[in-house]
Amino acid sequence: TGLENMVPLVKEGGKLFLAIYNDQGKLSTFWRAVKQAYNHTHPRLRFLILWPIGLYFVTGFTLKDIFRLRKPRIFSEYDDVRGMSVWANVVDWVGGYPFEVASREKIIDFYRQRGFTLDRLVSCGRKLGCNQYVFVRANEKDAVIAGVARIAALSDPPQLRQS
Repeated sequence: TGLENMVPLVKEGGKLFLAIYNDQGKLSTFWRAVKQAYNHTHPRLRFLILWPIGLYFVTGFTLKDIFRLRKPRIFSEYDDVRGMSVWANVVDWVGGYPFEVASREKIIDFYRQRGFTLDRLVSCGRKLGCNQYVFVRANEKDAVIAGVARIAALSDPPQLRQS
């Protein structure tokens, strides 16, 4: 996989920066299907997918702005915040395929098993978006020590407390 292919490219003590969409279960499955449908639709008919989704997003963040007593982004500096127009953002989101997702735990475990430690994590929480990671590749000596400690922890289960 792409995640595996990056491992040998990071030298000992080097950093790996990664951003990947947060896995939201059924919602992620829905978005993957929408993106796949969009990319398999004739370009002249793609508006049939873009318009409803664009309307959904624009309505949602406009209502949120109104309830927060802010000037709606659709009428303000939206281009400055995202670097693209609202429409370009909708096309970018819907058209972005392949669409790969992973939970924070899976990514952290995957790289930990390959000798990396998590240095920094910026989480999007449970929302739609990317979790951003910075991993540091351990040097060989530290990786061996960590591996021995992990094996020792697995072979020595915690004792049950008796009251």
